[in-house]
Amino acid sequence: MKKNIAIIMGGYSSEFEISLKSGQVVYDILSKLNYNAYRIHILKNKWVCVNDSNEEFPIDKNDFSMVIAQRKIVFDCVFNAIHGSPGEDGIMQGYFELLGIPHTSSDMYQAALTFNKRDCLSVLKPYGIKTATSYYINLGDPIDEAAIINKVGLPCFVKANRAGSSFGITKVYEKEDLQNALAVAFKEDDEVIIEAYLDGTEVSVGVINYKGTVTVLPLTEIVSDNDFFDYQAKYMGQSQEITPARISATDAEKVSALAKKVYDVLRLKGFSRSEYIFKDGEPHLLEVNTVPGLTAASILPQQAAQAGISMSDLFENAIALALK
Repeated sequence: MKKNIAIIMGGYSSEFEISLKSGQVVYDILSKLNYNAYRIHILKNKWVCVNDSNEEFPIDKNDFSMVIAQRKIVFDCVFNAIHGSPGEDGIMQGYFELLGIPHTSSDMYQAALTFNKRDCLSVLKPYGIKTATSYYINLGDPIDEAAIINKVGLPCFVKANRAGSSFGITKVYEKEDLQNALAVAFKEDDEVIIEAYLDGTEVSVGVINYKGTVTVLPLTEIVSDNDFFDYQAKYMGQSQEITPARISATDAEKVSALAKKVYDVLRLKGFSRSEYIFKDGEPHLLEVNTVPGLTAASILPQQAAQAGISMSDLFENAIALALK
């Protein structure tokens, strides 16, 4: 009997449109395979299943079920394609774990931890994982510009602590621009992390559990046409994403081992994509994503293709592991 797979997409953050694209790709592929695939839009004002005719069927949040043609449908597994809250920050994971429904992403605590840049980096530092020098500030805190610059220097990056797709990030060159950068970040989150600028080669590393084995995918070198790998660079073609990365075998081995260590230390599941910049020959971790983009143009599927893993294999493998 075919398994019922709910593909959750959308979400409550600025990333919802990107998530809808990822979810649609997953739906298009899974619906051609051995599953009953359903598109589930998780939005602030409604949770609905959307069929191919764009008819909407409400989701019963009591048990994550729905009724179509007087027939109640329950799900064997949830494929999580929500970037940002509530799919990448542990909220949906906790909900599904309470209901006993398998899902393709990391567990609740791991999702919440990795989505919080400050907490994630703090947990990893004792394991010898290098990161940029940082300064933390919350909404309402006094802003000591001199103290910030004294610690992280200029230029620096002002980032919303819990956001993705480069929303809420500004590269700051002058002290006078700090206040505006903080205002941009606080539109996305009430916590901010300010990091020193690392001048070096940037690489993105996909790590997945593939057929029961933690597997590091071929590396991607990020070359942005803009000042940094911002939203336009990520999604509007204003960057080069070169897979495999043009780095030495030694550096590739070093960052691959580090990315696997991060995956193992954090006890992640399913997909992950972590970002690094080489400084003085050493990879420095920027962040960890547990629900990366899943379109054909997204980095992780490109890396999987280089490894000989098709998108159908990638998605079916995630479901198979979740159902175990």
